[in-house]
Amino acid sequence: MPLRITSAGRTRVMGGGSNSLRPPMIVFGCSSFPQMSKGVCDILGITEGNLAINHPTNKETDVEINEFVRSKEVFIISSGSCEDINNTIMELLIVIYACKTSSARKIIAVIPYLPYSRQCKMRKRGCITAKLVAKLLCNAGVNHLITMDLHHKEIQAFFDCSVDNLRASPFIIQYILDSIPGYQNGVIIAKSPDATRRASSYAERLQLDIAVIHGEEKNDGEEYSDDGRSSPPPPCSFSQQVFCFDYPGTVPQTVPKVKPPIRVVGDVSGKTAIFVDDMIDEAGTFINAARLLKSNGATNCYVMVTHGILSGQAPEELAACEEIDEVVVCNTTPIGNKTSRCPKLKVIDVSIMIAEAIRRIHNGESMAHLYQNIKGDD
Repeated sequence: MPLRITSAGRTRVMGGGSNSLRPPMIVFGCSSFPQMSKGVCDILGITEGNLAINHPTNKETDVEINEFVRSKEVFIISSGSCEDINNTIMELLIVIYACKTSSARKIIAVIPYLPYSRQCKMRKRGCITAKLVAKLLCNAGVNHLITMDLHHKEIQAFFDCSVDNLRASPFIIQYILDSIPGYQNGVIIAKSPDATRRASSYAERLQLDIAVIHGEEKNDGEEYSDDGRSSPPPPCSFSQQVFCFDYPGTVPQTVPKVKPPIRVVGDVSGKTAIFVDDMIDEAGTFINAARLLKSNGATNCYVMVTHGILSGQAPEELAACEEIDEVVVCNTTPIGNKTSRCPKLKVIDVSIMIAEAIRRIHNGESMAHLYQNIKGDD
């Protein structure tokens, strides 16, 4: 169904014999990702909302909404940027809260790459930062979240609102079919056992074999440090004011894991190796894996990921790596000058899927079309 804005500023849903009017919508774009907000508005055929974001000399963020948002559906487009990710999150929260206090009927955050999504597990004495970000967004006023290829789909449970986790796989698979010569003689690579499920999903759709990079490179400089958590139980003594009990023997300890040296599980000899993953940040893991694949007889190496974060000197490192032929990312994060820093870098535009998700949510249509042939374990 096409979306049409009437002269009265209300949205008329056309098609299916229905001419019912729905509450008007407005799309705001944060300063972190103006390219995506402009592209989405061009596809929808609407004008981007007037939003003024200023950063005074005291480093605070000042937001002014120059639009009437009362009783409107407000879509706010932002994304994690490695340039200044913490200020990006704070700016997004302020924009959301400004819309909430201006009596917007519904606030939908459109965040193709969710910041801190990798910090979704408890590690030692750290915290699950992804849950903190989810709580901040919901408390600021978000009623719905549109994102793409979460690092772990279970992150959706951190939110107290509905979440649409879109998939970039249709775009990446189409690129493989159209732009990788001889992909039929290819093999899908999971750069770690954790990425096996994603790689299997691509391999089944492309009808290709799968190989897994297993093990790790030995790091002689990494040593175990005793931080006090491995202290043994105290000996039973009446002079000590501790609880103890009689137990024959000692508490059994867990046997430590010993990973084998890094190796390839699967046949890659004479084949085109195609990495698939959700993101690429530092390039070292992919570079080392590509060198290992080439040493095992792979003819070409392609890296296909959704989120091209590429922080630091990653673009230059990828450009200097002879083993990697091409790096393909989606424009879920600001790309900036990374394509000029790395001529191997190619960008897939996924703004049409973001725009279609916004259109369907605004029109009250089912999102099932965007999840066709996606199973629960994908």
